[in-house]
Amino acid sequence: MRGWTNWCIFASSHGYAVPVISSREHLRQRPAEERANMKSNPAIQAAIDLTAGAAGGTACVLTGQPFDTMKVKMQTFPDLYRGLTDCCLKTYAQVGFRGFYKGTSPALIANIAENSVLFMCYGFCQQVVRKVIGLDKQAKLSDLQNAAAGSFASAFAALVLCPTELVKCRLQTMFEMETSGKITQSQNTVWSVVKSILRKDGPLGFYHGLSSTLLREVPGYFFFFGGYELSRSFFASGRSKDELGPVPLMLSGGVGGICLWLAVYPVDCIKSRIQVLSMSGKQAGFIGTFISVVKNEGITALYSGLKPTMIRAFPANGALFLAYEYSRKLMMSQLEAH
Repeated sequence: MRGWTNWCIFASSHGYAVPVISSREHLRQRPAEERANMKSNPAIQAAIDLTAGAAGGTACVLTGQPFDTMKVKMQTFPDLYRGLTDCCLKTYAQVGFRGFYKGTSPALIANIAENSVLFMCYGFCQQVVRKVIGLDKQAKLSDLQNAAAGSFASAFAALVLCPTELVKCRLQTMFEMETSGKITQSQNTVWSVVKSILRKDGPLGFYHGLSSTLLREVPGYFFFFGGYELSRSFFASGRSKDELGPVPLMLSGGVGGICLWLAVYPVDCIKSRIQVLSMSGKQAGFIGTFISVVKNEGITALYSGLKPTMIRAFPANGALFLAYEYSRKLMMSQLEAH
């Protein structure tokens, strides 16, 4: 029976009230094998990974949103800004400090949704990798095998990420779209952007740029988790990776972020173009947009906004993995204690 109230039974032979062990104490006295079964329960593990992923996504957005805004602006309108400093100064002059946090609400939803699904599926995909290569369920995977699991998991995350990232990117570049004459009236709230998409393109309109998102996520997260796990192995130096402190975890997260963006940044640039410019009419697909950008603006246009992305990688991804690892460790320790 649940609850912390002790139930009393009476020993008939002595006439004394003998308290039965409370449910909390009862849980603590469960056999070690039963507690181990609870820890290895797939549903419990999925819930823990999902919650820890949500904590990591929140930390990532709150830390890196201004840099993400600069990245999207520079990717979509490279001719308007000479560099990161120019973009920052113009954004502040045009819309004030709040301009750096345009799209924070959908960014939070996007990152929480993405990282919740990503880390939940990461756990499942690790089990799939173990099964494919014939390892025991509790066996440790190599850094390369973890990278493959992360890459598989990112395909599922892309399905929830694409709609929310579409709204975020449009909000971040609304001022530029209006001043360049590509739209007649800006939409300054999440709901106004959502209504516009539904009215113009229907529910499928939220998946503008899905192919680009998948092309970015699947290879990108191979490098992301690969860089992260290799860095953790380096800092662990033969010890268990679970013993690493906050600084090595944050540095490992930053390395993972750098690896991801260096590998797939041009793909992300095309994705941003498609998602933002489709606001003003039908946009060419990934190949068409890629050819158009290279032909008309040169190959360097695909790397517009790389500097704020690199700066953002360490604090944002460091905060992501720090929040994920520590919240997951906390929940696992609470489960073990009970």
